Amino acid sequence: MKVGRPNIKLLPTGVPGLDTVLGGGLPEYSFNLLAGSPGSGKTTLAHQIMFASATVDTPALYFTALGEPPLKMLRYQQQFEFFDLDKLNTAIRFCSLADKMAAGDLNQVLAHIAAEVEAQNPRMVFVDSFSAFVLSELSGHQDVLGAQLFVQSLGVLMASWQATTFLVGEHFREHEPNPVFTICDGLIWLRQSSQGNSIVRKMEVMKMRGQATLPGLHTFQISGKGLKVFAPQPMQPAADLRPHLSADTAVPERLKSGVEGLDDMLGGGLPRGYSLLVAGPSGSGKSIMATAFLNEGASQGETGVIAAFEQRATAARGARLAGLIHEGRVAVVDTRSLSLSVDEIAQQLIQEIQRLDARRVVIDSLSGFELALAPTFRSDFRESLARLVSALASTGATVLMTSELEDRYQDLRFSPYGTAFLTDAIIVQRYVELESRLERVMAVVKLRASAHSKELRLFHIDDQGLHIGEPVSGHEALLSGRPRDTHRPEPPHPAVQESGAAGAKPRAHG
Repeated sequence: MKVGRPNIKLLPTGVPGLDTVLGGGLPEYSFNLLAGSPGSGKTTLAHQIMFASATVDTPALYFTALGEPPLKMLRYQQQFEFFDLDKLNTAIRFCSLADKMAAGDLNQVLAHIAAEVEAQNPRMVFVDSFSAFVLSELSGHQDVLGAQLFVQSLGVLMASWQATTFLVGEHFREHEPNPVFTICDGLIWLRQSSQGNSIVRKMEVMKMRGQATLPGLHTFQISGKGLKVFAPQPMQPAADLRPHLSADTAVPERLKSGVEGLDDMLGGGLPRGYSLLVAGPSGSGKSIMATAFLNEGASQGETGVIAAFEQRATAARGARLAGLIHEGRVAVVDTRSLSLSVDEIAQQLIQEIQRLDARRVVIDSLSGFELALAPTFRSDFRESLARLVSALASTGATVLMTSELEDRYQDLRFSPYGTAFLTDAIIVQRYVELESRLERVMAVVKLRASAHSKELRLFHIDDQGLHIGEPVSGHEALLSGRPRDTHRPEPPHPAVQESGAAGAKPRAHG
């Protein structure tokens, strides 16, 4: 007879993003360690989980081993939005172990904890913190082995209760053998690091029995709402990234760009669901094109989202866009954090896309995006950008990204990050010198699965926006930095002139 698998209930944590990292939530009746250095957010995480989950029918019991009374700790926790005063002494009960610990007998502390749990019959139990027990044991001149034995006994006791339990500790060491690591079902490690003016917080689920968690370090932030975890967006299979097709044709619907003449260069417009990279030097009109793209979408009844890392999404981008933002038809993603990560921006973009059902997205620019990141995230910007483009493509939105590109005439590049292959379309803008004038030109370099113009087109910018002119004619080698007039014969090389002069014969006289 085949025995079915036991169904382990997963409890929501109430922490945005954490359930995704955990693989669905916390297993009911699991024994978990919340570990990390002082100030990393362990106590705040414990309280956020407790206030989100505790009810009168499923109460929580919180033991504190701190020298300060629970009232002082709660005074600070009340600053967070998750704090609910009505749950105190009804769904949540605090119990101080300070007096028992002061007596110096940790066996009595263990007995007191067990008695309180038996009397209250909670569904969640928190013990904060492990380090207080160890320091108390060592201050009584007892050996480290005795302290570890106590923690092991506490872990075994907590694992045996019909409750979901948490042991909070800040003196655990990752690579130091500890019996409690073996006993626990889950181990969540919180870290924080500072570099320059940025403080970056990351968490890692090092262990969670019975379920697949997301591996690696995951960025999180602490704000007035509590913790928020930014889980990485999954890479989508290539088959899932195909643009949405209209019902009556195999060709994707074409979107207008908002720049007259550009749609013709794109073979009729940008296919819906595509990602477009606009690369060019400073002042070439990338932000103007991005603004026109959002404005055109609004004219077609489409909503949009913009993440602006250089020129803020204010009236400086034009009164039209400022009005759309004010009306809520274009959402702005906040990019002013000192500890910004790519996963954070990706999550904010996707949330705004889903909230507005946005069809157009602008990131202006990738160069400013990289500079806005906390230093620790810049080394893997290329990999993170690949996940971001994949995640945005999965929403079905059409994405326009800009990128600063120096004019290096001996080096024809389209992206400073080697990520041009990630996008479906590329438009490059350049400066050229023609007849002692600095002119702007642009070309469509790439448009996946679609015919497009291969011409270099002159364009200019005025108060009304960006205007595309005629193809450049009469010149060649424009992108080399040394254009030539094809209507004028090229003068012979000086070496050729000298050779001809040396080999000339004197004319014979009759």
